Amino acid sequence: QEQLVESGGGLVQAGGSLRLSCAASGRTLGRYAVGWFRQAPGKEREFVADISWNAFSTHYADSVKGRFTISKDEIKNTLNLQMNSLKPEDTGVYYCAVDWTNNGEFDSWGQGTQVTVSS
Repeated sequence: QEQLVESGGGLVQAGGSLRLSCAASGRTLGRYAVGWFRQAPGKEREFVADISWNAFSTHYADSVKGRFTISKDEIKNTLNLQMNSLKPEDTGVYYCAVDWTNNGEFDSWGQGTQVTVSS
């Protein structure tokens, strides 16, 4: 059975950087669209970024454009999110997700990793 496990979260000062990783097991990520979402305390989960199955296309939330970069490592079978110039409003639990059925919807989620940005 497929499993997604996020890592790389932590506490960082505003302006700092973190790199999140999502390790997939049970199936290769190479043929599927994958993405990152986040949920801040008291708020609904929101889209952060996604990347197409062939890595040719990426999309970002306006709030992270120019600061975050999503990528896939097919050798390691991981999804990554490089986060630079972090802001306190980036604080939240970050989740990776995969569209295993290729129907345009993310149907498998990791357990999340906490990112806290102090001001």
